Amino acid sequence: MFGDRLSAAVSACGAPVCVGLDPVLERLPDASGEPLAAVERFCTGVLDAVAGVAPVVKIQSACFERYGWAGVRLLESLIVGGRERGLLVINDAKRGDIAISATHYAKALLSGDAAADALTVNGYLGVDAVEPFVAVAEREGAGLFVLVRTSNPGAETFQGVGIEGGGDVSSAMARMVRGVGAGLVGASGLSSVGAVVGATKPEVAERLRGEMPEQVFLLPGYGAQGGDASGLRRFATERGDGVLVTASRSVIYAGEGAGWREAVRGAAERMRDEVGAALG
Repeated sequence: MFGDRLSAAVSACGAPVCVGLDPVLERLPDASGEPLAAVERFCTGVLDAVAGVAPVVKIQSACFERYGWAGVRLLESLIVGGRERGLLVINDAKRGDIAISATHYAKALLSGDAAADALTVNGYLGVDAVEPFVAVAEREGAGLFVLVRTSNPGAETFQGVGIEGGGDVSSAMARMVRGVGAGLVGASGLSSVGAVVGATKPEVAERLRGEMPEQVFLLPGYGAQGGDASGLRRFATERGDGVLVTASRSVIYAGEGAGWREAVRGAAERMRDEVGAALG
């Protein structure tokens, strides 16, 4: 099961950290030549730099889909390349649709030689939009991270709205995520169906952990978005696991010039050490 594979990978690297690969052409240390070739050169360099430091990379699919079929092919190549380097790879595609469409998305993104180890999913259409992803993930041994309480500024518009019976909209989503993931809890005690919860939301961490005791929390917002290591323990399980802290810009754009790869690796190492120390 994915939850067990993730637990083993985190133990091997020493801390539950994930490097986000969100390439923006204008920020690359070397953007010379054809744009997609520059993106490929950069992303391959990042994979080389973080392998053995971070157990997981998260690749933002939109950064590649914008380049059409060639970008999608590069995305698939990087997924394969990440796995060849011993990394677990999350395809950050945030797919979500009615059941029949969700089934097609799930088969396309979680099956085949270029499938990622896990996929981000938007479940706000309801349980019938998530169940097809769960079925394919179970068959393929893959993982899911369902959006629950995100780190973007506009998230509170809906996710923080109170609901009848207590809690808010994100509480209802949390209960749904726990329910669909109940059958995919492995020997590690972690479900293969996790949740996206912003690291910038420590005020709701303990409530959401109580609502999702077996879920791995994918925690974006660390670094450039203002999240830091001080509040991470509040997101973890009683065992101190169940979190995966992700940073993108603060790691992948850590350096310029000829030594940028070494700077990326150094930033990933600092993040690993900070997160590991915070979680004890």
